[in-house]
Amino acid sequence: MADSFDLSKINSASINQTLKTYMRVLKLTKKPSREEFLTIAKVAGLGILAIGVIGFLIYVLLVEMPKWV
Repeated sequence: MADSFDLSKINSASINQTLKTYMRVLKLTKKPSREEFLTIAKVAGLGILAIGVIGFLIYVLLVEMPKWV
């Protein structure tokens, strides 16, 4: 079974190390250009649209088609 969470293992050194890691990652990030943002938005939109179409097809196959038979 998984070990239970032990609060005694938390100390200021581990918190400090974790915060340093988070800050290092944040320093590496940059604001995307307009072109990058639009590309990401288009890909995300196409993914959402694809999931919607798949869901609609499943709905039609399982709910509406039995009525036609």
